[in-house]
Amino acid sequence: MKRMRCLAFLVFSFSHFLFFQAVAQTGTWKAYMSYYEPQQIVKAGSHTLFVRASNGLYSYNLNDHSITTYDKVQQLSDTYVSLIAWNQKAQRLIIVYSNSNIDLIDLEGNVTNISALYSKSMTQDKTVNSIFINEQYAYLSTGFGVVKVNMSRAEISETYILDLNIVSTDTDGSKLYVKTKQGSVHAGNLTSNLIDKHSWAETADLPANLFTEDRTDWNTYAETVKSLQPGGPKHNHFGFMRFKNNILYSCSGAGTGSVSHPATVQLKKDDDWEFLQDDMTGVDGTTGSGWTFVDMYAVDVDPFDSNHIFAGGRTGLYEYYDGKLVKYYHKDNSILHTATTSNKYVLTDGVTYDSNGSLWILQSQVKENSIIEITKDGQWIKHSQSVLMDGDLSLNKLTSLIFDSRGLMWFVNRHWEKSSFYCYSTANDTIINAVVNLINQDGTSAPESYNPRCVVEDLDANIWIGTSNGPYLIEAERVGSAIDYATQVKVPRNDGTNYADYLLGGVDITTIAIDGGNRKWFGTRGSGVYLISDDNMEQLQHFTTTNSPLLSDIIESITINHQTGEVFIGTDQGLCSYMSDATESAIEMEKDHVYAYPNPVVSGYEGLITVVGLSRNADVKILTASGVLVAEGRSNGGTFTWDGRDRQGRRVASGVYMVAAATSEGKKGVVCKIAIVR
Repeated sequence: MKRMRCLAFLVFSFSHFLFFQAVAQTGTWKAYMSYYEPQQIVKAGSHTLFVRASNGLYSYNLNDHSITTYDKVQQLSDTYVSLIAWNQKAQRLIIVYSNSNIDLIDLEGNVTNISALYSKSMTQDKTVNSIFINEQYAYLSTGFGVVKVNMSRAEISETYILDLNIVSTDTDGSKLYVKTKQGSVHAGNLTSNLIDKHSWAETADLPANLFTEDRTDWNTYAETVKSLQPGGPKHNHFGFMRFKNNILYSCSGAGTGSVSHPATVQLKKDDDWEFLQDDMTGVDGTTGSGWTFVDMYAVDVDPFDSNHIFAGGRTGLYEYYDGKLVKYYHKDNSILHTATTSNKYVLTDGVTYDSNGSLWILQSQVKENSIIEITKDGQWIKHSQSVLMDGDLSLNKLTSLIFDSRGLMWFVNRHWEKSSFYCYSTANDTIINAVVNLINQDGTSAPESYNPRCVVEDLDANIWIGTSNGPYLIEAERVGSAIDYATQVKVPRNDGTNYADYLLGGVDITTIAIDGGNRKWFGTRGSGVYLISDDNMEQLQHFTTTNSPLLSDIIESITINHQTGEVFIGTDQGLCSYMSDATESAIEMEKDHVYAYPNPVVSGYEGLITVVGLSRNADVKILTASGVLVAEGRSNGGTFTWDGRDRQGRRVASGVYMVAAATSEGKKGVVCKIAIVR
């Protein structure tokens, strides 16, 4: 009878293993690159096409029609592919990235990195403008000269520093010719020492068909490639992200300067991507408007109808239903105002629903109506605030709009002129706090143009402000009253002194996300991502491009799937994610809702075993069937991870292990079991 119960448990556990096997292992990374826009097609071997698309890379097998995508997480050494070329003699594809890093990849998918040019410290422009293949060599035309790569030996064999911006290289078999950006041509005999700049001379005597681009592969296979669907997002711009209804909603975000990005709103549903209508064909409100459809700044979903979505952008407000753009609002058909007298922009940088179903909109650089509400029944209401005005116009970049757990609205002026952040009571139609000159608890002022980037509320109802001078904190008990200072958390040095340092002091914080364990994920401009503990005292992780598959150290947005713990990181080079060990906690632990995966743990498995469905900060113990303590710890939000080892670091033996948990209120009990097979 006892053996029957054990067998039944194993069957039960295996069913949950199948349920959770789609969930990535804790600590793993994914990249979600765009392959939407083909840029280069290269025939490799007899039946393989390599395609550079949206500055990503994939291959297509002409025989079995399979598609293989490549990215920094899986195979490649870098991101943002700028050029590719196939070398038939070396049987390798050369991949050049925008930062001048180089990869070689063969038809079996083996990748070899050549980082010498990328890592070389030099004042000259290392940008690679084109690739010329001859024999086993690839000649890279750069901003300073030519780099000769031996693709068979996977090394840079020679570098010709000509102090010229070379855009193209070619040969007639006896001489090597280079063409500059200005149009002049220089030549050197292949038998000469071409490393010596004096071996080169300008010439007008050119062979026929020199510097001719070979478009055979593109002309032959362009239509085939257009029909392929490698998957992924439509573009790599993720300046704004929001996770709701188990769906990732994203758009390009406000960005900086005058650079325009696609207006597509992208939705990630499980492994599929969907795109809201991104043209104005037949849309109400577009007739005669003449607006440019670019730069979506923010997006939110109606809390009472998930098919109903609003997005704000550079040129107005966009209403979608069921994926279709149904109405475009601008100065001629609403109370929205243009940002300048030129009538070019209608800046709606902040767009967020409240819990009652009203949509709140922030307008920058307008003469009035800096705050607008659209009620659930469609009524438009002005909430202009004099404190948001700077002269005749509202502040330059009102953005990062959120509602906290009290129903208070927070936002920032993300601009170097009058850097500031605000707390607004919608109930009283009043700005409670307008913080311009930011001072910390020690009376130290932030730099005059400290530039606030974002606002977020943690699980303890504290408010965090991300700035170019590091993160600032407004404790929960001080929210709702006048703020005379914002706290910079002090982290003790623990070096025998009484000194402490401000948490990430001076680091440019671009975005903040709070996970299920109340840990803070800080995205930065140039320093990657920091993960800080619940009590703010410990740096748990610092991910950069050098120590992780992070696509870029310039982070634009972070959001979290609290059910799985997947942390989505939007960079200036695209989207990637990290599977963290924290999920949203359960209000009450119920045995039927607590699971472990993988379960059973099969022989050879070396990863973490994850238990989900726990309450916040649950005290977790792993016990043998006879009640001997094997391991213990606390949950991060609703998740606890175990490495399958005992307290002495030894791998545990085969058997069934009990997971016992106690809530912060002291309620205890076995919540699930884990079967381990060695």
